[in-house]
Amino acid sequence: MIQLLGMVLPILERILPDEKTREEAKLKALEMAQNGEMAQLEAGVKLALGQVEINKVEAAQDNFRGGWRPFCGWICGFGLGYNFIAQPLLAWASATHGWSTPPTINADQLMVLLGGMLGLGGLRTYERIKK
Repeated sequence: MIQLLGMVLPILERILPDEKTREEAKLKALEMAQNGEMAQLEAGVKLALGQVEINKVEAAQDNFRGGWRPFCGWICGFGLGYNFIAQPLLAWASATHGWSTPPTINADQLMVLLGGMLGLGGLRTYERIKK
């Protein structure tokens, strides 16, 4: 908008010979530019307030049972629990009883997911503390 104003003002000086008329036209152009910028600012504020309302609704939901983050957390928890507790115990039991060895899980992929989630959780905790 300011770039447009920079192009309009020199044109007004050439077109309008009367100084009073030229100053009135410049003032009107400046008001229009300011109103346009204010309208953009107002639109941005309205957009931010709308997002705040959406965030409030999402925060009110029970994400323990329905959110993506708890789902991934439960998957990581079960996977790591199996990989580090259940699978070694089942392998020991299968070796002593002659059963087939239980499968292992690639824990590297679980650790990447868990690390990302814990990092996001840490940032969320930081946000809550800082408000």
